[in-house]
Amino acid sequence: MTQPDPLHPALHPANDTAVPPVDSFRSRDFLLAHVEDTLRFYAPNVLDPSGGFFHFFRDDGSVYDKTTRHLVSSCRYVFNYAMAYRQFGDPQHLEYARHGLRFLREAHWDAQHEGYDWELEWHDGKKRTLDATRHCYGLAFVLLAYSHAAMAGIEEAKPMIGATFELMEHRFWDAAAGLYADEASPEWRVSSYRGQNANMHSTEALLAAHEATGHLVYLDRAERVASNITLRQAKLSQGLVWEHFHADWSVDWHYNEEDSSNIFRPWGFQPGHQTEWAKLLLILERFRPLPWLLPRAIELFDAAMTHAWDEDHGGLYYGFGPDGTVCDHDKYFWVQAETFATAALLGKRTGNERFWDWYDEIWRYSWAHFVDHKYGAWYRILTCDNRKYSDEKSPAGKTDYHTMGACYEVLAHALPDGAQATATTAAASNSAEKTK
Repeated sequence: MTQPDPLHPALHPANDTAVPPVDSFRSRDFLLAHVEDTLRFYAPNVLDPSGGFFHFFRDDGSVYDKTTRHLVSSCRYVFNYAMAYRQFGDPQHLEYARHGLRFLREAHWDAQHEGYDWELEWHDGKKRTLDATRHCYGLAFVLLAYSHAAMAGIEEAKPMIGATFELMEHRFWDAAAGLYADEASPEWRVSSYRGQNANMHSTEALLAAHEATGHLVYLDRAERVASNITLRQAKLSQGLVWEHFHADWSVDWHYNEEDSSNIFRPWGFQPGHQTEWAKLLLILERFRPLPWLLPRAIELFDAAMTHAWDEDHGGLYYGFGPDGTVCDHDKYFWVQAETFATAALLGKRTGNERFWDWYDEIWRYSWAHFVDHKYGAWYRILTCDNRKYSDEKSPAGKTDYHTMGACYEVLAHALPDGAQATATTAAASNSAEKTK
């Protein structure tokens, strides 16, 4: 995915409206209000009554592609509305989560080949499959969607947790490596490409599945994948998480070498994936307090901040090479969001104020440049000096799952009143049980 020339005169600063002052980015009220503002951006146009949700939004919230449906977005919307229901208790959010689940099963699911189609054309309640490639990355988000739907009290999601895990295990698990393969044809011929990204999001989903069910099989698998990627595989790549591997899990230093901005398989070390892994290690530690998890999380977080923070314009760059040189100077919304969540978790876990200082700094930058204070939600990609490339705020795959998810993580597990946030979500979940 080649970006336009950053010096193109058509580009303009992301925020041309006044930036509201914020008393504290560590405020529970601030974070809740920001999540609600983000939900309001999508609310007027997101629902397609004929099935699922619309996936492509311009800055003003208008839809610019009404027919394309991507598996990742379809799953992330379920996460968004399940989490919103647990936090705020609005029954409409619960119905939206159910609506999204139906679309997963009735549209994305290919019963003949027993897999979830990657991309669809959806028109007047009828689908045409555009891409039936089987991606472990996609299955991970299917598992995440079912797990969070179950935690919101949606009974029909619960058996799908085990069914999705069994599908992942059957089709993608590489027992010799202790990791998941990445991609297969529609008929399930697994390719030779191996990647960490699918394993990272599988870990995220497995942790959610364990939280939803209490079953140790998911926690055991999450621990094994996390250890194999962040310890064993990282030893092969300068102690950091590299993206791409050969079929034998040796490092592929050259895969997509000319494509550092690829949406799912970029070349280079990804600062956002170092910090996202750090976040997952801290979540894993809640359930299984192993001594290596916190030190490794700190190492990955510090490496990202050391190599990728832009001292001139603020924010984290998208990627850097093995020599430490920045290979993609653009700023991506999800990198900032995952990193502020990790900074908060580390601040809470260690008591070290330096992590909270980073949390505040990332939020100051994001609030000034990424958050759209006119229409809501975050811009997706900015240039090095914080200008927008286009008015396509939320194409397929975005849904602001990263930004709202980061806020929920801080609310529940980093703020001093995190226990209150957890109690609120539990109360909403219990309410769902009574209203089914």
